[in-house]
Amino acid sequence: MKIGRLEDLGSLRGTALLRVDFNSPIDPSSNMILDDKRFREHAPTVKALEDSKCVIVTHQSRPMKKDFTNLRAHAERLERLIGRPVDYIDDIFGACARDAVKTMDYGEVLMLENVRFNSEEVLTMDGEDAMKTHLVKGLSAMADYYVFDAFGTAHRSQPTIVGLPRVMRSVAGLLMDKEVSTLSKVLTDAPGPVTFVLGGTKVDDSLAVAKNALEAGITDNVVFTGVVANVVYLAEGKKIGKPSTDLVHSLGYDKEIEVAAELLKKYSDRIVTPDHVAVKEDGVRAEYPLENMPQDKGIMDLGIESLAELTGIISNSGTIVLNGPAGVFEDEQFSAGTYELIRASEKAEFSVVGGGHTAAVIEKMGVADRFSHISTGGGACIEFLTGKKLPAVEALEYSKEKFW
Repeated sequence: MKIGRLEDLGSLRGTALLRVDFNSPIDPSSNMILDDKRFREHAPTVKALEDSKCVIVTHQSRPMKKDFTNLRAHAERLERLIGRPVDYIDDIFGACARDAVKTMDYGEVLMLENVRFNSEEVLTMDGEDAMKTHLVKGLSAMADYYVFDAFGTAHRSQPTIVGLPRVMRSVAGLLMDKEVSTLSKVLTDAPGPVTFVLGGTKVDDSLAVAKNALEAGITDNVVFTGVVANVVYLAEGKKIGKPSTDLVHSLGYDKEIEVAAELLKKYSDRIVTPDHVAVKEDGVRAEYPLENMPQDKGIMDLGIESLAELTGIISNSGTIVLNGPAGVFEDEQFSAGTYELIRASEKAEFSVVGGGHTAAVIEKMGVADRFSHISTGGGACIEFLTGKKLPAVEALEYSKEKFW
């Protein structure tokens, strides 16, 4: 991928338009930011732009949500993290914003209002249409170059993501560069054996990742857990209990059963699912071989015997890609699968986590520093691993070809 990087700009002196993703959990009653992980991830890029006039574009939530709010608290949180003043203005590209940018000095940071307050930013459109929006025209007129660092939004096709790079000299920020280069390594140059451990409830995404990794010869093993494993069981004709079967159908994954069946036909020697499971009986955990589980119960976690098998596969792998919990981890009785697979994965030479619930559990466990990379964008990470070109990456490639 030929995208520009900060060092390609040479001097950073000028007005930098920096797109980040500060979308964070917020207490709607107090407007207090509950988790500043994304601020910490973007802070190195903000600091790298200290010789510029840094104008930050970001969003919080989306229209009609309780946490769709202004960015005053976001500016204050960033200010504390980088140890420099961060001004906030409740305007995006109007006269107030333009005047504020004009009066900035080098080294100053200005955060514009929630960009999704502008109706154009909540629309999905291709790059050609995006570059014609009032939002792109207004923002681009205020800066000398554009830095895209919002990997968490890189799979979206919205004006600031796909439009601005088409009208401005644009580069990836440090976080975006790190995400793309690390995930590219998974697809091209990961130390073997490579094992993908895919769980959770996003079955369509997980099967798409598995399909790409298996077809391209990227992975040696794919381990399915969680609801993804349930779909694979059904594809094999196995009985998984009425509650689990009903859940698969209620989530609309009937077509995914067919997809899983096709993968099994081609790659059964590289696909692994737990053959022992845990259910809830009389309020407590009970374990069974899958073939003997009570059909009035639902699968809550993988069984201990299967856990030993799967951690063995993981321990013998050079690279682990981990995404999605193995069971109903929120219930402590059924958290063992998720937690133990994480503990096994942290020992790999190269380990990548796809964000989302898995990343949250790792943060809670306090072992984030033991992983090579924890993605900041669950959806973007998964789409990247399916082999698709992210809209933001396409836009940055376009910009490099056009403006260099």
